[in-house]
Amino acid sequence: MELTGTDFLSSLLAIILLDLVLAGDNAIVIALAARNLPKQLQKKAVFWGTFGAVAVRVALTAVVVYLLKLPGLMLAGGLLLLPIAWKLLKTEDGNDHHINPAGNFWAALRTIIVADALMGLDNVLAIAGASSGHMGLVIIGLAISVPLVVWGSTLILKLIERFPIIIYIGAAAIAWTAARMIAHDHLISAWFDAREWMKYVLDVLLVALVCGGGWWMQKRRIVRAGVCGEE
Repeated sequence: MELTGTDFLSSLLAIILLDLVLAGDNAIVIALAARNLPKQLQKKAVFWGTFGAVAVRVALTAVVVYLLKLPGLMLAGGLLLLPIAWKLLKTEDGNDHHINPAGNFWAALRTIIVADALMGLDNVLAIAGASSGHMGLVIIGLAISVPLVVWGSTLILKLIERFPIIIYIGAAAIAWTAARMIAHDHLISAWFDAREWMKYVLDVLLVALVCGGGWWMQKRRIVRAGVCGEE
């Protein structure tokens, strides 16, 4: 499937949005890993750690993009993205990042790259789905978004706290990506191609289920917390 013009730009924006929303925790881990280093080494560790993280992320995404071409795996990948979108909307208190600060530059570099690779598996799956198999999109999207996440992590997290709608937009983007992956899987794509309108129905259905369900659960938590507080 070739992407041109508007499709290319919309997919690129989706990749950047997904990475910005999903990778906030990765940015915190990077900051924690480098916090004990001298100031001049902190910036160096973050820069080279980010460079290594981007390289690893591109390699992992290339593997996933290849695997998603196999029949059935695009469908499975789309289904796996749904709990990721749901988890994004679950606002738990007291998220702890158990990362020990590194004592030297190389230890910090290793921690940053390994932690980003392990924590970025959800990003890899979402980005691979949004790219429609175009590695050029993946590389451009990651080259833009990962440095933004690392160097602008504090600003991004503050924006998300101030405007919770950003989380819902991110969750909607993941649900939309999941719908597109499911509809384009080789096992069932012929059925969707014969009923083009069903692709849009699936888009709306998954976005509504994830965002609507997340909003409802959030309201229930607020009501339950209020009842417990009165007691």
